[in-house]
Amino acid sequence: MNKTRAEAKSLIAELIPAVSGADCEVVVCVPFTCLETALEAVGGTNIKVGAQNCHWAQSGAFTGEISAGMLADMGVPYVIIGHSERRQYFGETDATVNLRVRAALDAGLTVILCVGELLEQRERGVTEEICAMQTKIALGGVAKEELKRIIIAYEPVWAIGTGKTATSEQANEVNRFIRRVIEKLYDKAAADALTIQYGGSMNAANAEELLGCEDVDGGLIGGASLKAADFAAIVKAAGR
Repeated sequence: MNKTRAEAKSLIAELIPAVSGADCEVVVCVPFTCLETALEAVGGTNIKVGAQNCHWAQSGAFTGEISAGMLADMGVPYVIIGHSERRQYFGETDATVNLRVRAALDAGLTVILCVGELLEQRERGVTEEICAMQTKIALGGVAKEELKRIIIAYEPVWAIGTGKTATSEQANEVNRFIRRVIEKLYDKAAADALTIQYGGSMNAANAEELLGCEDVDGGLIGGASLKAADFAAIVKAAGR
């Protein structure tokens, strides 16, 4: 929940020259109020726009919510679903995440699906069980061909906005495990083709090491995306 429309426009204007020619996909996921501004600002550039959530219903008595169809109608290509803050503060469950994934895919959107464990769960040694469960439930009813419009972001909840970061070994280990889950659900080709990001206090200082891991295909960036120079440094690291 950052940036007014004017602030978003200014940040994107800084980002455009900083990430032009990037050797990776660049997506900015902005608040609903900034979507139209962002779409206009990125026109003709290599930057794409995403929303931070969507509802599972096409329409109806869900005051304050935004449907996947509304996003598609605006021309928004990406949407984040299942972010830990949505789960923590707004009661989203694995089951409702699955409903949102299905709605987003049906509307033609590409989903950035977030999974990850709490600190207590990591300390109890159930990281893999939690990530497997979240992944399997979220992808229930998703066909193999639809995986082309799924990006998974592993975000350990204990590393989000805390300044704590999973080590490159921890990030790569869990991302590799998630890839094995996908292989069992679908097949090896689908698992190998899937983009699996790391999210959790990735910044300009640690991005190169994290993104250099074999199974870390990208980053879901939080606080470091609010400064153009920092975000550009991460994009540069991702392109190496």
